[in-house]
Amino acid sequence: MNFNRNVGSIDKNIRLLAGIVLLGWAMLGAGLASTAGIVSAIVGAILLFTGVMNFCPLFKLLGVSSYRHNDG
Repeated sequence: MNFNRNVGSIDKNIRLLAGIVLLGWAMLGAGLASTAGIVSAIVGAILLFTGVMNFCPLFKLLGVSSYRHNDG
């Protein structure tokens, strides 16, 4: 699979922040024993992964990109 960057800097920062918040809430607030905690942990991990990798498989599937070449 070709991992061309398709996540821009603002999108990346939002993903990273949301991922950290969701993982933190899942582990400290909701608890991993609850359905909400498990779902939050999974979504948070996906957001962190896509933010760190600068690549979103869903964006690729939909042909969308928030990356501009002058983003850095």
